[in-house]
Amino acid sequence: MKKIIFATGNANKVREVCQILEGTGYEIVSMKDAGIDVEIIEDGKTFEENAIIKAKTIAEASGELVLADDSGLEIDYLNGEPGIYSARYMGEDTSYDIKNANLMERLEGVPDEKRTARFVCAIAAVWPDGKVKTAVCTMEGRIAYESAGANGFGYDPIFYLPEKGCTSAELSPEDKNAISHRGKALRKMKEILENESSDLK
Repeated sequence: MKKIIFATGNANKVREVCQILEGTGYEIVSMKDAGIDVEIIEDGKTFEENAIIKAKTIAEASGELVLADDSGLEIDYLNGEPGIYSARYMGEDTSYDIKNANLMERLEGVPDEKRTARFVCAIAAVWPDGKVKTAVCTMEGRIAYESAGANGFGYDPIFYLPEKGCTSAELSPEDKNAISHRGKALRKMKEILENESSDLK
C-alpha cells in the first residue's frame, strides 16, 4: 500500500485524517511512526504557508509523499486572534482549558453578533518530486459563553455552531468531520490525491 506521512505529532489529528482519507489506497502514518524527528520552523504568515513549510520539510527529510495541516481559530472581535498562533497562544504548554477560559474572559459582555469566529484549516501535499498542492477550508461559528462537550480537542468546547445548537465538542466525530474545516479541507485533498493517482495510470 502507498504511504503518506502526515506531518504532525497530534494523535487526534492523525485519527481524524485516517477516518476521512479512508478508501484512498494510502496508508497514513505519523512522523513518529515514520521515525522522523526534524525541527520545523513555522515562520509563514498564513495557515497555507505554514502547512507548505511543514510538508516540504518532512518530504525533504523522508523522500515520501507528505501531508501537513496548519489550522487554528480566528475570532473577529479580537482582530483574528489567536490565528496562526492558535497552538502557541499563551505558550505551547498551556492547557486548552486555560486558553479557552482566557478567550471567553476577553469576550465578556460582547453580544452574540460580535462573537463571530471561524476555524481555518490549510492542508498541503508535497510529493517527492517537489510538487505542491493545497486545500484551504473554514467552519464558521461563534465563541460560546461557557465551555461544553467532551468530544473534539483544542478550542472545540468554546466553538458554538448556531445551526447545530451546540459546540463542536458536543458533536459526534462523524458529525464533526462532515462539517469541520479539517473535514472539508481533507475531502478536497482526497480529490486532489485521487486525481493525481489517476493521472499516473
